[in-house]
Amino acid sequence: MNTLIPAILPELILIVTACVLFLMGVSDKASTRRVAPFLALASLIVVFCYLVSGERPAISDPTGTVHIAKFAEYIKLLTAGVGILLVLLAWPTNANATGNSALEYGHDAGEFFALMLASLAGVFLVAGANDLILLFLGIELASIPTYVMVSISRPIPAAQEAGVKYFFLGAMSAAVMLFGFSYLYGTTGVIKLDEIAEVFRQSAGRLTPWQQLAVLMVVMGFCFKIAAVPLHFYAGDVYQGAATPVTAFLSYVPKTSGMVALIKIIFAVTGTTWVGSPMLVKLLWVLAALTMTVGNVLGLLQFNVKRVFAYSSIAHSGYMLVGLAALVAARDQETHLAALQAVLFYLAAYGIANAAAFGVLMLLPAGQTQNYGSDEVPPATSAETFEDLAGQGRRHPALGLAMAVSCFSLIGLPLTVGFFGKLLLIRPALGAQMYWLVIITVINAAVSAGYYLRIVGTMFLRTEPEGQGATTIGSPALAMPIVIAVCLSAVATLLFGTIIPATQVLTNQATAATTLEVGRASQTPVARSAAR
Repeated sequence: MNTLIPAILPELILIVTACVLFLMGVSDKASTRRVAPFLALASLIVVFCYLVSGERPAISDPTGTVHIAKFAEYIKLLTAGVGILLVLLAWPTNANATGNSALEYGHDAGEFFALMLASLAGVFLVAGANDLILLFLGIELASIPTYVMVSISRPIPAAQEAGVKYFFLGAMSAAVMLFGFSYLYGTTGVIKLDEIAEVFRQSAGRLTPWQQLAVLMVVMGFCFKIAAVPLHFYAGDVYQGAATPVTAFLSYVPKTSGMVALIKIIFAVTGTTWVGSPMLVKLLWVLAALTMTVGNVLGLLQFNVKRVFAYSSIAHSGYMLVGLAALVAARDQETHLAALQAVLFYLAAYGIANAAAFGVLMLLPAGQTQNYGSDEVPPATSAETFEDLAGQGRRHPALGLAMAVSCFSLIGLPLTVGFFGKLLLIRPALGAQMYWLVIITVINAAVSAGYYLRIVGTMFLRTEPEGQGATTIGSPALAMPIVIAVCLSAVATLLFGTIIPATQVLTNQATAATTLEVGRASQTPVARSAAR
């Protein structure tokens, strides 16, 4: 059925629920605030169940603006699954339902969860977009709510400062991206991605100087979304200033929207062949090498754990760019397929493991000072520094174990999903003969162990400071959603890393998603290879 409603049904569910939550925000009752997260969670569960309910054929709306195929459904399923964890992390656990130990949205619970759903719906739109205008709107819908979420996440100057920085830099990146889109339209004369792909297919992948400028500007705009060099500078301050659940949200949702959009643009400008021009290959190679190196080196220098995870997030963007560099550099169908599969698998591995780390930080108490200009713990602040983590692994062994599992996966150690993620990224890079990039990747993975193991070591090996408070998670019953999110994340990290049939299920889903189509364009050789 070639209609618009079935094509965007998951997005509509999220947007309608978000509208209801915005209206609920008018009420000041605690009972209304307690209902808000249930509605948000229910909508995501409904979407998740709908997406896993069965096979659906590829579908486009009558204008060809939206096209939903295996690739889009995989991204939507993954985003809904991780979104469930993120909603659990933001669950109100205090008596007035105004937030939890790490988050304080006051009477704006309805608005806060509505913004979360709107941002997730933006990722859905990016996944299904077959039009430059819709692609831009989806990217901005995924980003703009996060500017507000950062600012209202806790009542301290650091959060407002982070929100302002994030907003203005986001506006700049949007301008750069639009500049690239305008030149892409100007040099092709069309805005539909399938029609752009046809133009580049007819030119055999050769880019004119103006088209090279267009691609460069578009990629630079996406670099901000995925926190890649050179537009990565905001990450440390924004991740530190935002409340911990919002930091977890920032580390995944905008990054996913930017990475998905980058994949779709690469697919179009390579004429659906994935064979990139020398300029595109060199650009992605350099971006990958610089991003993971800068992220990991700066991560070693941090004393705030949230800043560590900020630079870790930059490094993980670099790892995924390795897969994209191999994708455009390869010349055989098998390597193209393996590279795209690796990037899609790694998105899942990173999203699954990341939630546990931030959840553990939320469930641990803050120290007395954290450089916020006060001698007392500011509101809605949980563990952030290494001093806060010292000895907490011995006091709370379960939380220490969950943090260790998350960190081991982010390093890429065996028996975790992160190991397979790194392995799948390196294999196509070797197939594309990008040996130096593989060496840089392996070295960076080893460097990242320095700060990840420092987190684990601090929790188990360092002595707990005198006067350290008990865990500040409020009522155990109310805090249960956060505990559930940590457990789900840690268990899934181990499940997909140790149980091979489970790993194969995720791998098969990522492989099926490589049957990327743009609009009504015919299946590419890579897609036919995946189908076989």
